[in-house]
Amino acid sequence: MSEQITFTPTRPYLARAIYEWICDNQLTPYLLVDATQPHTDVPLQFVKDGQIVLNLAPHAIHQLHMSNEAITFSARFGGVAKEIYVPIRAVLGIYARENGQGLFFDASEYAEIEDSTAASIDETKQETEPTKKKPSLRILD
Repeated sequence: MSEQITFTPTRPYLARAIYEWICDNQLTPYLLVDATQPHTDVPLQFVKDGQIVLNLAPHAIHQLHMSNEAITFSARFGGVAKEIYVPIRAVLGIYARENGQGLFFDASEYAEIEDSTAASIDETKQETEPTKKKPSLRILD
């Protein structure tokens, strides 16, 4: 059995870098999100064709946190405050509103990771499951 090295996805690192670049250049960062991904919590009334574009400008949001697992922040939509939760796998792109420069991600990046993780888990289960033996009893003198 060959050992496969798995790397963490580049998406969260690149998203943070592009966000910083956009803000450093006084542009408006927009986040393109696949709103159909599980655990994505965005205002559904603004979702079109399963996607939503969110304005991440520092003056438009509060408590932005970009981790390797998710992007979270608080924002107002139609005057109502809402906590936003976007799993990194749901991030399709981050770009500047003014010129469109940024990065767009391969939607299948996380599907490939899940497939390899599932296969790895299956292999581990097979290796760790004990082989079932017939019970035996032996009398000792």
